[in-house]
Amino acid sequence: MRTAGEAGADGGTGTAGVKATARIAARVDGRGGTALPVLESDGPLALRRTRGSGDEARVMLVGAMSGPLGGDRFAVEAEVGEGARLRVGSAAATIALPGQAKGEARYDVRIDVAAGGELRWLPEQLISAQGSDLWASTRVELGVGARLVFREEQVLGRVGEEPGRLTSRLGVWSGGRPLLDQQVGCGPGAPGGWDGPAVLGGFRALGQLVVVRPEFADRMPGPKVLGETAALTPLAGPAVLVSALAPDALRLRRVLDEALAELDG
Repeated sequence: MRTAGEAGADGGTGTAGVKATARIAARVDGRGGTALPVLESDGPLALRRTRGSGDEARVMLVGAMSGPLGGDRFAVEAEVGEGARLRVGSAAATIALPGQAKGEARYDVRIDVAAGGELRWLPEQLISAQGSDLWASTRVELGVGARLVFREEQVLGRVGEEPGRLTSRLGVWSGGRPLLDQQVGCGPGAPGGWDGPAVLGGFRALGQLVVVRPEFADRMPGPKVLGETAALTPLAGPAVLVSALAPDALRLRRVLDEALAELDG
């Protein structure tokens, strides 16, 4: 149920869908920490600064109302300046739902991390509920020497229900060079074979972890199988990709957490 009003794109109460863009900017504060000169919430996308750790600033994304629904256009833009450190999480899972408006919903994330900056992007899962239709797109631009931990988790359907349609694209660039650019489509109307052995193999939770660190240029982790349905793959740059499948969100998180702990160690 939408509690922040069901305003359409024109500000009325029709069914055109909600448009909202939240913005974050992180900069060194000159005192050994990270300041947030821009922390701009919008509509259903509420940003809250939480207690940081050391020189790292922390921001929590809090959903102020349900969605995205059909016709909604959500976006989050994050910019991390040189030398700044930022960690972004979310208070709860994002649930893509069917709505009164026709057509797909969109959720776009745009991230820019300057040279020497660091971002840990660790939101909760995106759940594709039955009847929903969502296009989710993330593009990350990294300066030379920037550091990144990016986690993405998607769950197809709530307990006991079929999934909606979910199309997801993730692109990561470092110093103007592509490290990763991939797209996956799942659910009704997606290209054939999405649930077959070559893609999901019947699992309903899929996730990935992208870790970019300058030291990987000299000491890259080798490819590795992580259990029965996950793998670590070196990328063509100072980065690795962990891809994982699982029967549910809990087990997916466990696999990705264990992989990150090993890389952090």
